[in-house]
Amino acid sequence: MQLIIDHLSKKYRQDVWALSQINLNIRPGVLGLLGPNGAGKSTLMRILATITQASDGRILWNGTDIAKKPNLLREVLGYLPQDFGVYPNLNAVEFLQYIAAIKGLDARSARQRVDDLLVLTNLTSVAKRPLSRYSGGMRQRVGIAQALLNDPQLLIVDEPTAGLDPEERVRFRSLIAELSGERIVILSTHIVSDVEATATSIAMINHGNLITHDLPEKLLQAVEGKVWIWITSSQELATLKQQFLISSTARRSDGVHVRVVSAWQPNATAESVSATLEDAYLYLIGKANGQFVQ
Repeated sequence: MQLIIDHLSKKYRQDVWALSQINLNIRPGVLGLLGPNGAGKSTLMRILATITQASDGRILWNGTDIAKKPNLLREVLGYLPQDFGVYPNLNAVEFLQYIAAIKGLDARSARQRVDDLLVLTNLTSVAKRPLSRYSGGMRQRVGIAQALLNDPQLLIVDEPTAGLDPEERVRFRSLIAELSGERIVILSTHIVSDVEATATSIAMINHGNLITHDLPEKLLQAVEGKVWIWITSSQELATLKQQFLISSTARRSDGVHVRVVSAWQPNATAESVSATLEDAYLYLIGKANGQFVQ
């Protein structure tokens, strides 16, 4: 099983490129697609889902160009878009059976599949409740269930935890991790912790360009020795935010503990600390934007 993205580009208007020469070779596991809002992630997801056509380049699913044979991919595709809508007056069983019928599942198979997915997504106890009474996290779980109805080989989820509370986010991450197995899962998000908890590989996109695609540990190696902590005052914090890329702050009795991502030691009292994936993300995005001296 292999998904190849070959020199993929998308132009919306003259000289406005949402994507530019994207190259990825994706195999089973969870690919975390990271990037700021507006980076081009959703455009890439829509092209992969055969909803939008690329301006240039191609996508190969097991060696076949999906632009020429889109149904070959659609038959094995599960897709949860960023703006997932439901029919509020239907309950989860009715909604999933309706989507199953659209996907061409026979009635008996659909009933069994819906029951199995309600268990998988922990929705059995609320299966007969109208979707209008579901929380955001519960609706997202229904969204995953509908994406899994055809037991897809390629599962695409776009910003799935946006707007969820911390408990729902953790539950959703666990579900995504469980679903990888012998399928390709692409998790598109700007929330680094979602990727850190689930991804077997990470691709970063910024301004429509692919910055990197590598294993999480390789990305951490790239920023090792470039993360610093030192103590400053609240009065100096505003100035420091203009001078450095600050990944976090913590107020303590002895002052503000500032965590900075920088290619050089930002202060004589700054101490080097181990990097996190969020540090790596901030560093590589900053590097792409020309914020760091190499």
